[in-house]
Amino acid sequence: MDVAAGRSGDIETRTTLVGDQQLMVAVKRGDESRPPLLLFNGIGANWELAKPFLEALTKTTAIIFDVPGVGGSPLPKLPYRPSGVARLGAQLVADLGYREVDVAGVSWGGGIAQQFAHQYRRLCRRLVLAATAPGAIMVPGRPHALLRMATPRRYFDPGHMIKIAPDIYGGAFRRDPSLIHRHAETMSSATGMGYVYQLLAMVGWSSLPWLRTLAQPTLILMGRDDPLVPVANGRIMARLIPNARLEVIDCGHLFIVTRPVDTARRIERFLAHER
Repeated sequence: MDVAAGRSGDIETRTTLVGDQQLMVAVKRGDESRPPLLLFNGIGANWELAKPFLEALTKTTAIIFDVPGVGGSPLPKLPYRPSGVARLGAQLVADLGYREVDVAGVSWGGGIAQQFAHQYRRLCRRLVLAATAPGAIMVPGRPHALLRMATPRRYFDPGHMIKIAPDIYGGAFRRDPSLIHRHAETMSSATGMGYVYQLLAMVGWSSLPWLRTLAQPTLILMGRDDPLVPVANGRIMARLIPNARLEVIDCGHLFIVTRPVDTARRIERFLAHER
């Protein structure tokens, strides 16, 4: 049930009730003859942070929603696990009338994407994992960067974000301060408790026991200069997922934001079966 609807450029936005959870949903329309791409965003990230990537897609219909407690989606009554967020995604896809989707996840959302592919094998055709890892058992990033991710302060304090962004995101954020300012201006933020729920969701979660069972063709994208999720995690997942390939992008953790056209080109080429 749509509660409200709007439009941002050629991206449709609406507040939708999925089960008993209200979600802010954005849809970028593309070729409806192909499965849409369901995108799970990073921790604390509202859908608008992925807008440059959505706009860079030339053929693909893309669906993204704010996780409960983030952006336009209100805080849920209780904490959740990755399986719960995957279930919301599957219910949303069904409500929109799709029987098959491609699934992508960025950073924290990459864990949810892995869970979705595992939990809804017949619904998920292809899988894209960007700047992510197999969960609690991973090659850790730099300690100072991980400590700064422990709180959502960067979402509430733009000055703090501008100060720490080069250290936590790496890549283009080290070289171009204007990117940091634009990124800070786009954030509408998680609530404090919403961010805590996202952190709690991944406590003890790992995909390592079942990565070998994923049958979907999988594209793994990693940033060469990523202080949070080292490339080694992508190499591990590429070895364990039977039909996976790894591409390393010469950027940092948020290449989906800093290099949206390149990222969209790689993903659309993969989704179209091109090499």
